[in-house]
Amino acid sequence: METEIYRFIDLNHLKSSLTSDSSIFSKLVTFRFNMFDTISSMDKDRKTNTFRAFKNRNYRLFFSGQSVSLIGTWMQRTGVSWVVYTMTHSTFMLGLTIFASQFPSFLFSLWGGILADRYNRFKILLLTQTCSLIQALLLAILILTNHFVVWEILTLSVILGIVNAFDLPARQPLVHELISNKEDIPNALALNSSMVNVARLIGPALSGIVLGKFGAGICFLLNAISFLAVIISLLLIKLPTYTVLPIKKNIFADISDGFVYLQKTKAISLILLLLSITSLLILPYDTLLPVFANIIFKGDATTFGCISSFIGLGAISGTIFLASRKKGSSLKGLLFVNISLLGIGLILFSRITYFPIAMLFATMSGFGAMSQSTICLTLIQIKTDASMRGRVMSYVAMSYFGMLPLGSLLIGTISQKIGAPNTLLCQGIIAIIVGIFVAAYLKKEKIRKEDMKQIEEAEERAVEGI
Repeated sequence: METEIYRFIDLNHLKSSLTSDSSIFSKLVTFRFNMFDTISSMDKDRKTNTFRAFKNRNYRLFFSGQSVSLIGTWMQRTGVSWVVYTMTHSTFMLGLTIFASQFPSFLFSLWGGILADRYNRFKILLLTQTCSLIQALLLAILILTNHFVVWEILTLSVILGIVNAFDLPARQPLVHELISNKEDIPNALALNSSMVNVARLIGPALSGIVLGKFGAGICFLLNAISFLAVIISLLLIKLPTYTVLPIKKNIFADISDGFVYLQKTKAISLILLLLSITSLLILPYDTLLPVFANIIFKGDATTFGCISSFIGLGAISGTIFLASRKKGSSLKGLLFVNISLLGIGLILFSRITYFPIAMLFATMSGFGAMSQSTICLTLIQIKTDASMRGRVMSYVAMSYFGMLPLGSLLIGTISQKIGAPNTLLCQGIIAIIVGIFVAAYLKKEKIRKEDMKQIEEAEERAVEGI
């Protein structure tokens, strides 16, 4: 490396001392020197391109607070699943636990979207984060006092699901208000997903350690404390004074407008359909992870946390990859690749009993799962009008939180009949089939664009002939 640097320095010296008779050599030297500058500039652009949304102070605060809070959230999610499974040893109860925490979001998310479009999203988010803190604190007290049964844990999970129904439609569109340069919004959304996946990597691993050494109560208490970080960061954010918009329609008219908007924008409707299918039949694979940790790999809570962390490692790799992509690159083309990776990863993970190799395919599954979800979310937000963003995000929440808990119940019930490995195998096969349909749709869309281009060229030739 040092020799190369001195070589460029010498060339620069030679370039400055060349006479007019050596123009060819001068051009050669100038070319090599410019190439060095170009490569250095490209490397610098690549680094700044990945994290360009951090130029916004408000987004930096939001990102840092959410990062801490989400680690605690994943610790609690891992802890709740493990506590319920160790109490019941039932995959159906695992599915019911996820159903209890997410199905209320399906029921109330539409109302959450309407509120997010009508009122101050910042204040809504501040309120939901405070409620989440209280829920985590109650859960911690319940476990630490050692007077709890499964239905009490399920009840608190339902409460959290209701809070999330109003949190997501306000939190996701708020990102648009935190970014000054609107070209950085896709990058901010990708970084948001990487933030979730970093938490998914760290949270379960910490949860496994804390569960093994201190118990579930401390795990839930740490989650309650983590919400202080996001509340403090929100209070430090400086936004323009909120302008109260006049409410001209009733709630039911807003709901009707939302459905009409989806009918008119087929691109968003198709992405929502894809998200619904994957949420129902494929993404609930994590319902079965405690079974793999305990039965297949003969492990404990630490093993469960380790599996979840490797899935999180794949997920964060996928979202960093998406954040690093060049501006203007096609997201739709990546959907087929990521769904296929998810399917292949699930199939191989379901067949491997050697833990280290299985973790490789767990990572692959995490990469495919979160990448396709991030792409769907990014495409929806980019294509949605600002005035409809809250309601559209509520439909996204309905697609995800409606189908995922139903899928968790379905997967938990099926695995009772055919076993966890065979259930996961079927989910992987379904993912590949969905990927094939996505590829067929993209090919059809490409052909349609090519036909339109030919028609436009023919029209231009006809005009020229006239």
